[in-house]
Amino acid sequence: MGDLADRWAALAGRSPAAGAVGAELVARWAEPHRRYHTPDHLRAVLDAIEPLAGLAADPVAVRLAAWFHDAVYDGRPGWDEERSAQLAQSRLPRLGVEPREVARLVRLTAGHDPAPGDRDGEVLCDADLAVLAAPGYDAYARAVREEYRHVPDAAFRAGRARVLEGLLAMPALYRTPGARDLWERAARANVRAELAALLARA
Repeated sequence: MGDLADRWAALAGRSPAAGAVGAELVARWAEPHRRYHTPDHLRAVLDAIEPLAGLAADPVAVRLAAWFHDAVYDGRPGWDEERSAQLAQSRLPRLGVEPREVARLVRLTAGHDPAPGDRDGEVLCDADLAVLAAPGYDAYARAVREEYRHVPDAAFRAGRARVLEGLLAMPALYRTPGARDLWERAARANVRAELAALLARA
């Protein structure tokens, strides 16, 4: 986890308050019940922000939002994002950071639907969805299933299929031109393949 501590310090500084908040965030991301929303996911989102960061109006807020966006994770869509936004609102003032924009961005990750022209929201949401294009997509899909292991197979397949169909119905999975160039084609192929596999087991 040392690399994450260093990345946090580079972003938030090395004050005692920043160190305490960073340690809390790293510990939250490493909670044992997580299977996909783990430190590896956090690293992936932070990495995916970098090629898009020049498009953001406030890249620091976007990076901070990446740290907070799944800091609270109980497998309850919408609720998790709201609690994570509240965590940002609570912790960031300790670092002298106005939390409003970061909390807004965290809430956006519940639906990945930023308004047109919301450059910060577009960059964060595109980075969060970069996993859809990953060569290791099958491992991602398995990890998502493990995080919802409390859901019966039939109900999970139906719910997951609706999510994937919704993604494929979108004109573009990614909002920024850079993300579309980097990830759109591979992401659509991965999502189609997962959906086909789910429907074959139905």
